[in-house]
Amino acid sequence: MTRTAVITGGTGGMGRATAKLLGTDHRVVLADLDQQRIDDAIAELTALGVDASGTVCDITDRASVERLLDFAANGEHHVRAVVHTAGVSPQMGKPTFISHINAIGTVNVTQAFLARAAEGDALVNVASVAGHGLPRPLIPFGAFRLAETDPAAFDRVVVRRSRVAGKKLHSGLAYAISKAFVIWYSRQQAAAFGSRGARIVSVSPGSFDTPMGQLEADHGASDLLKVSAIKRFGRPEEIAAVLAFCASDGPGYLTGTDILVDGGTRAGTEFKKAH
Repeated sequence: MTRTAVITGGTGGMGRATAKLLGTDHRVVLADLDQQRIDDAIAELTALGVDASGTVCDITDRASVERLLDFAANGEHHVRAVVHTAGVSPQMGKPTFISHINAIGTVNVTQAFLARAAEGDALVNVASVAGHGLPRPLIPFGAFRLAETDPAAFDRVVVRRSRVAGKKLHSGLAYAISKAFVIWYSRQQAAAFGSRGARIVSVSPGSFDTPMGQLEADHGASDLLKVSAIKRFGRPEEIAAVLAFCASDGPGYLTGTDILVDGGTRAGTEFKKAH
């Protein structure tokens, strides 16, 4: 039975870089909304000697996620790792769109994989440094459980909360809330994964030199470099190293936590305030 790793958003900068690392000892299955992007990524990985395939998947549709995992298993393979990089940034849409993809998509991927998880399996959810930066009163923790039971109601709460700021900041605030949810939800699900001998963690990137990261460069991402310890955008390979490690067999005691990979941005922000 071939060990398989599924990477959602697998055609993006983080996803492709992670596939190259996991592909050294896993069969890799990429998921994306665009078949041509999938084909291009598979061609690149195959040329590097990676056993790669892919399929279109809409993470906001639980049935689509189930089909993805069925495709990855293909009756004879074991999906032992999922790296969930799929998501959208503030410049890519309005608050409802952002909330539904980032938060509800994470619920769908998490629950679909949990139902199949076994001893030694791992799920890595990609959050964001933005999920660490909001004042706690702005985060609607009390509504977070609605993401499982009433996704539309959850989205409405996020949209309402995003309106406490000016209109230009609505999508950014919705993004930060959605990523705070990913961090919270990955912790909240740790016991359920542990009962199956599996692990779940979240990883929070800062500003990275990916197409999505560059989309945000002139909308706050570059400003973070002013307070960061490392004065540059991170490279895709640097975040991929963390994602692949978390998904690997090695860190068998790592679960229910978030790993911040932000070049020291949060540290710089906190100590700047302190002084």
